[in-house]
Amino acid sequence: MTSKLWNTERGYDSTLRAFDQTMGRLALDYLDLYLIHWPAAPHQFDNWKELNSQTWKAMERLYDEGRIRAIGVSNFMPHHLEALLADANVVPALNQIEYHPGQMQQTCVDFCESHDILVEAWSPLGTGRLIENETLKEVASHYGKSVAQICIRWALQNETLPLPKSITPSRIVENLEVYDFKISNEDMATINAMPYSGGSGHDPDKVKF
Repeated sequence: MTSKLWNTERGYDSTLRAFDQTMGRLALDYLDLYLIHWPAAPHQFDNWKELNSQTWKAMERLYDEGRIRAIGVSNFMPHHLEALLADANVVPALNQIEYHPGQMQQTCVDFCESHDILVEAWSPLGTGRLIENETLKEVASHYGKSVAQICIRWALQNETLPLPKSITPSRIVENLEVYDFKISNEDMATINAMPYSGGSGHDPDKVKF
């Protein structure tokens, strides 16, 4: 069970209150994972480093108290992470970032890997915009798989954790059927080289929410 702290609740005391409210709504004793949804960033806050740090301190407290089994962040770029780690006692378990063919954010991925932070890929299908991508359709034809399955398998082979979203039972099942094949090195290189496509356009240093 995972939940996230929304942007309006950043800060030490606000984070603790927001967590209690979340637990009350869920009627649970603990969460498996709790994330800071978006970093406070310099385009919005002069004290962005302190704001992220105080938010993280609250999450570390909840972690130490056993109310959360793992804590992490979402949409944090290397400069956000560097500032956070400078004053952190607990390294984020993961960083959930937009990651899919056409948007690999390799600099961020490399930074996370160097600090043993798991990269969790949100929107691994480009919120559905990649389904009709001709390059991916061609690769999918090599394996008798759907483009969605190729995107998920590609993320796994790049050692990230894909987080596909679906409310359709058949597609949920299909999304799990990605362990009976392996994308070749040649096809992986083709996908890795895709130009920017399918992205949401949300830049953590430019968003207004």
